[in-house]
Amino acid sequence: MSKIKIVGDSTLDLSKELYEKYDMDIVPLNVSFGQETFKDGVSITRDQLYKDVEKYKSLPATSAPGPQVFEEVFRKWLDQGYEVIYIGIGSTLSTAFQSANIAKNSIDSDKIYLVDSKNLSSGSGLLALKAGKLIKEGKSAAEIVKILEKDVPNVVAQFNVETLDYLHKGGRCSGTAKVLGHLLHIRPHILVKDGKLIVYKKPRGNMKVAIEGQIEELKNALPNVQMDNIMITDSGVTPEIRDYFVKQVSKYVDPKIIRPTPAGCVIASHCGPGTIGLLFIKD
Repeated sequence: MSKIKIVGDSTLDLSKELYEKYDMDIVPLNVSFGQETFKDGVSITRDQLYKDVEKYKSLPATSAPGPQVFEEVFRKWLDQGYEVIYIGIGSTLSTAFQSANIAKNSIDSDKIYLVDSKNLSSGSGLLALKAGKLIKEGKSAAEIVKILEKDVPNVVAQFNVETLDYLHKGGRCSGTAKVLGHLLHIRPHILVKDGKLIVYKKPRGNMKVAIEGQIEELKNALPNVQMDNIMITDSGVTPEIRDYFVKQVSKYVDPKIIRPTPAGCVIASHCGPGTIGLLFIKD
């Protein structure tokens, strides 16, 4: 049986414990303020990022690692006798997948497999966790990739945004929409669809009211939901909101499969503090 290594990137937004459980190698994306560039989760934390946003009064730029970074990582594991499965942020949301593909072509090995998640955050992370489980079950790399590619369109990735400031600064929401969002207390329900972010609903009220729409999506999908992992991922919310979300979701699924995880710096750069999402895979 061949050895298989999962290579992901820092946008998978899984916990340290989950990365270690499945022995994943994580390639950090880049976060830049002016001429200073940091590696997501390595040389900058999410809390520091938010402080720097306040300090510089602007959002950081984010960028993918170059092909040479992926080539170095892929070669490292190939040289140790592994086959490699790369799962990261979707190809329509970042050039990371393109860099990985260039690296694969440069190495020209049939032992490197790339899975385009067409997703972000723990939506992609769910696929990485599925790969880890399948490796433990003894599936081959080719078998795992085939299963994951069938799962890609069935990943439900959704979140509510607490503040429109980051979307506005990043050019994803007009000044008028920002003002109206504040006045009307709108916390947009964002859904990832075909590799793109769409405003699915515009709930009004506090965050507890807003996340009911996400829970409704889960309820509507039951019983056709894979019961390995249900992710609740946030970019920095109060313990009260996180605990409330977990408690509400626990009414419909086994609490043991609910995985609260932190969003990393790249995701936080685009959605801002107070964002929280419910993510799962449908059968």
